[in-house]
Amino acid sequence: MRRGDGRLSHDLLPGERAPQDECGVFGVWAPGEEVARLTYFGIYALQHRGQESAGIATSNGEQLLVYKDMGLVSQVFDDRTLSALQGHIAVGHVRYATTGASAWENAQPTLGPTGTGTVALGHNGNLTNTRRLMELVRERSGADLTGELGRGSSTDTAVITALLAGSGQEPAGSLEATAMSVLPMLQGAFSLVFMDEHSLYAARDPHGFRPLVLGRLQRGWAIASETAALDIVGATFVREVEPGELVVVDENGLRSQRFAQAEPRGCVFEYVYLARPDTQIAGRSVNASRSEMGRVLAREHPVDADLVIPTPDSGTPAAIGYAQESGLPFAQGLVKNAYVGRTFIQPTDTIRQLGIKLKLNPLREVIAGKRLVVVDDSIVRGNTQRALVRMLREAGAAEIHVRISSPPVKWPCFYGIDFATRAELIANGMTIEEIRASLGADSLGYISTEGMIEATAVPRERLCTACFTGEYPVPVEDAPAEVEHARGGYQILPPRSPGSLTIAGAQ
Repeated sequence: MRRGDGRLSHDLLPGERAPQDECGVFGVWAPGEEVARLTYFGIYALQHRGQESAGIATSNGEQLLVYKDMGLVSQVFDDRTLSALQGHIAVGHVRYATTGASAWENAQPTLGPTGTGTVALGHNGNLTNTRRLMELVRERSGADLTGELGRGSSTDTAVITALLAGSGQEPAGSLEATAMSVLPMLQGAFSLVFMDEHSLYAARDPHGFRPLVLGRLQRGWAIASETAALDIVGATFVREVEPGELVVVDENGLRSQRFAQAEPRGCVFEYVYLARPDTQIAGRSVNASRSEMGRVLAREHPVDADLVIPTPDSGTPAAIGYAQESGLPFAQGLVKNAYVGRTFIQPTDTIRQLGIKLKLNPLREVIAGKRLVVVDDSIVRGNTQRALVRMLREAGAAEIHVRISSPPVKWPCFYGIDFATRAELIANGMTIEEIRASLGADSLGYISTEGMIEATAVPRERLCTACFTGEYPVPVEDAPAEVEHARGGYQILPPRSPGSLTIAGAQ
């Protein structure tokens, strides 16, 4: 899994892939502030949500400027670039591709003309009715697609942007009015930040699958995927953007209206793994939820052992909770290489055989001769855990008891997490005992679905647990796939490097 924030997601084998969240979004309206720099730090704080591309759009009230490219936030932007992004409104985005290829054309924010100006949009989540929406776009635009779709974008985000542009036939209306007609058409997961020349907007799907929060700056407002990003830019958390709500910030202040009735079903995997531990969701610290998952896990699957160690960093809070509840000592038995994250250098066969040692190395004096409880947040394919068990045995561990702070992952996610296919999920075709034998562990215990939910302190009916239970809150019309294109009538532009600054004047 590609991460560039020092958080080594399951500390995977080379070529191995774990659950990936689609994106992180950030927006700011703050006259007199350097909004591009605020947005830079905001999306830097959200880097764990996507490492493939990064982008920022700003407006000075007359024109939009957009800069985006492939790579990490620190690779895409420098002082010169940020200085060029002038204005008092900004939106930013970090992306991991769950729909659409990993290519420059699919980087966000997306940009498109509207009846009264220009829209720049960032999206976290996945729509489940993209094909039907694309048919509507084709009905409006004809054979020749324009905007991001015409330039080769293959994302559901580009489809939303095209719909916000309107049909081009009705009288020009405000972006706010257009959004209120478009948002009810969208199905699936969407936490959006978007802007035109004069206003900042945020919207969240009626189920609130992906987090989105509102914060107050001294001279304005900020909107972010997680509260941790608000903390980084000095914004005070005000509240969550409600499911089914559209928020607008402009010179007249902040206002909101509902485009749909709220039916909250927040993603439980945000608590398990996706969100930063220093983020708060529904008024509860993610770190507190993960530690409680570890305590529940210790009650559900106790074991006679000498030491509890985490798989860093994702398993650490749950491992601490497990140790506290069980009374067993906690120790860091594995040393992580903090600089192994996203890389463009492919390992050779020789290096690939070293496997997980590229990222983790055991502390032999800590684990030799010990009966270990090894805590991690989830198992997807099992390849990494299998290699980890082998490495710990080679380092002298007497016993290895694997404990997982989420239930078995058996179903794909259609709402913004890129799991492996169902056929690749180890828990889909094997019993827990068969998985244990496959990993080579002495025992294996998963937290129960009920125990995981209990640890979040959120009622079950307000959570989405589809990846564990197969119970999908929203019907899935589309399998995850790239947006279908009418390939005639336009040219797909090649990726540009380093970056591309796009300027769109008000119309």
